Amino acid sequence: MTNGNGTIRIEVPTGEDMHALGRRIAGRVRGGDVLLLSGPLGAGKTTLAQGFGEGLGIGEPIVSPTFTIARELDGRFADGGPAHLVHVDAYRLGGADYAPGQAAVDRLLDELESLGLDEELEDTDDDTVILMEWGEQMVAALAPERLEIHIARPLADIDGGTAAYGPDGELTGDGTRIVTLVPVGPRWADFTL
Repeated sequence: MTNGNGTIRIEVPTGEDMHALGRRIAGRVRGGDVLLLSGPLGAGKTTLAQGFGEGLGIGEPIVSPTFTIARELDGRFADGGPAHLVHVDAYRLGGADYAPGQAAVDRLLDELESLGLDEELEDTDDDTVILMEWGEQMVAALAPERLEIHIARPLADIDGGTAAYGPDGELTGDGTRIVTLVPVGPRWADFTL
């Protein structure tokens, strides 16, 4: 379902459907694109990323880059051109050792710079796509044009009732996910699935 501002909201009932959604999104990207993938632990970010990698024809397994921060993989775009995927997991970036007066975003940007990822985000190559998990603050600062992909997990009533998506309740690993795609910037103005 699409609303007036281009935001797309999709219910994704299974892991296979999340994988397929990743493949569909990969079929719409091109070099220079930045995608931000967010959601709580266990929401399906890695499953979507695996489908995305498959959609780019990447033969290597897509795994969460949590301990390596970033992985670089090569594949092909839907048009057959070479694709270079930089899969970033910013979960461990932005530690608590801030300099006095240093804002959280500045700290995160410093860490990206130390890893050489700031240049990737600011000036992506013609064949590079960046898929970043957990990097909401950084990507907003560095990538004015991006596709934000938010995954919401169902919440169950504390009493064990039916699944709900409100702020109260306990997280469950089961159930339909709600994926919201938010196009930001002119590049994504006509984005459809």
